[in-house]
Amino acid sequence: MAIKVVVFDLGGVVFDWSPEYVYKELIPDDEERKWFLTHVCKMDWVILQDGGQTIEEGTEALVAEFPDHEPLIRSFYARWTEMLRGTLDEGVALFERLEAAGMPLFSLTNWSAQTFPYAWEKYPFLQRFRDIVVSGRVKLVKPDPAIFHEMFSRIRAHFPAVEPGEIVFIDDNKKNAEAATALGWHGIHHTSAVNTARELETLGIAF
Repeated sequence: MAIKVVVFDLGGVVFDWSPEYVYKELIPDDEERKWFLTHVCKMDWVILQDGGQTIEEGTEALVAEFPDHEPLIRSFYARWTEMLRGTLDEGVALFERLEAAGMPLFSLTNWSAQTFPYAWEKYPFLQRFRDIVVSGRVKLVKPDPAIFHEMFSRIRAHFPAVEPGEIVFIDDNKKNAEAATALGWHGIHHTSAVNTARELETLGIAF
């Protein structure tokens, strides 16, 4: 089957986002910072907000669990915009090459519904995707197959005849790429724009 649609993850593919940008300042010691981001403000907690829990609910619950770390916990979302350092030039270039070649582009991202509007306003290229499924809005997170089904239904709204095997999904998280592959999509584990471009070309995409 010829590829008819490409779906992008955002963080780690086109956006440079990391809590390290804030916590290197707040916790200068590498081991202490690693412990905090592994045991307190860990990704499992972030995913709760990405899945639809409000920032307020998530913050208060974590403060109740780790009261000695309250100021550091509250800094996470208070300074979230500083964690979004900007775009990844190679990832955006890949997006623009595919766009210029006429490939329909969509996005599927694990992202809090409360923080996504900041990126939407600050980075207008996002508005060039045909549609974006934001996990916090649909209250589902990757790699749950249900969020891929949601994305597929959005794609079908534009292209009613599209089949799973005609869709590519690019994600820097291997588990998410594998989840797409399990559903019949072509999941690409994004390790670099060069490698992803090579895999796209292998699938027959000329751009």
